[in-house]
Amino acid sequence: MTVLTVGRRVALGIAWLGVWVLSAPADAAASDLPVFRPNDPITRSGFERFYNMDYERAIADMEKVAAQHGDDPYAINNLANTYLIRELFRMGALDPTDYANDSFIGSPRRPATEEAKKKIKEFLERATGLEEDRLRVNPNDVEALYARGVTRGMRSSYTGLIDRSWLTALRSAVGSRHDHERVLELSPTFTDAKLIVGTHDYVVGSLPWAVKMAASLVGFSGNKERGIEELYAASKGGGEASIDARILLALFLRREGRFDEALNLVRGLTQQFPQNVIVGLEEGDLLRAAHRDKEAVAAYRKVWDSGHAGHFPFGNYELSSVNMGDTQRALKDDAGALVSYSLMEDVAHPAMEFRQRAALGAGEIYDLQQKRDLAVKKYNLVVSVDGSSKWAESARKYLREPYR
Repeated sequence: MTVLTVGRRVALGIAWLGVWVLSAPADAAASDLPVFRPNDPITRSGFERFYNMDYERAIADMEKVAAQHGDDPYAINNLANTYLIRELFRMGALDPTDYANDSFIGSPRRPATEEAKKKIKEFLERATGLEEDRLRVNPNDVEALYARGVTRGMRSSYTGLIDRSWLTALRSAVGSRHDHERVLELSPTFTDAKLIVGTHDYVVGSLPWAVKMAASLVGFSGNKERGIEELYAASKGGGEASIDARILLALFLRREGRFDEALNLVRGLTQQFPQNVIVGLEEGDLLRAAHRDKEAVAAYRKVWDSGHAGHFPFGNYELSSVNMGDTQRALKDDAGALVSYSLMEDVAHPAMEFRQRAALGAGEIYDLQQKRDLAVKKYNLVVSVDGSSKWAESARKYLREPYR
């Protein structure tokens, strides 16, 4: 097993950290959200908008905070993180299903814009400079160590998911973990630091034995059970990483087949953050993974109804119609699946990928029903939306030879 493979697999941990900082509703009660740093009203407003996936206004707030707290690495990290997550969302890199396995590594993405890349790197460098200045004065500055670990974690996410430079991502991931392990040595009750440490423990503990040995050569060790325990501690610590820890726990528990625990976490997050379309979809995905397909259909329907009523202004709720149709096909309910796929026609501006997936699924059903004219119509629609996609490739194949 090559070091590159180790880097790609281990960097997953930090990638998850960046990707899973998701959306909470702007009207959540004050007690529902932790205290963020810097602890001021504009920071809180920025995080409420950020968690609501309202990234443009979140960036505006975070820029105000950075201007007022120019020497605070937390303020700069917040701004960098908002830019990073906005860009990953635009690229289509926030699908939790990709991170429930290793498909995120090879999945094609829309490229990042040069402007976003420049901004993110600029803020990461600025935060690093502030952290290093403080650590030169006091190498045991817990807050500076923690902030530097966060910056290094974001750098790992950036270089892994945007630059696709896995060895560089691995180096940043190693540094991030070491910083937060040092934080816990100096301040064992600093539970926010257990997010990255626990993530790495779980990820490395999940690797095959040979890869795990190679990982240890570059400074990584891990244990799945310990990682889950650390994430539980972070989730219950009441710090600003507690929400992220709960979401990561749900993801890892899904990988472990501990579906009831994961569902409890996701349902709690759904109640706390009712406008979070990604968490809402994740409930359905978990139910599908647990082979509770009828319940999954109901969960997807709930997301569709809420989204169509306007409750997810910044999320791609229309994915629920595709997932609903796919699940109904697994239940041998082709008629229901066709109805679900057709819901895409009620979306004003659906994501191209979801429109293609819905049309392709419908075309396959029509072919199985020997309704070739209808199938061909759907396949042609797939190709017309984006002829370069993998769904268009499948559609062209079925135009030559019916799906069976």
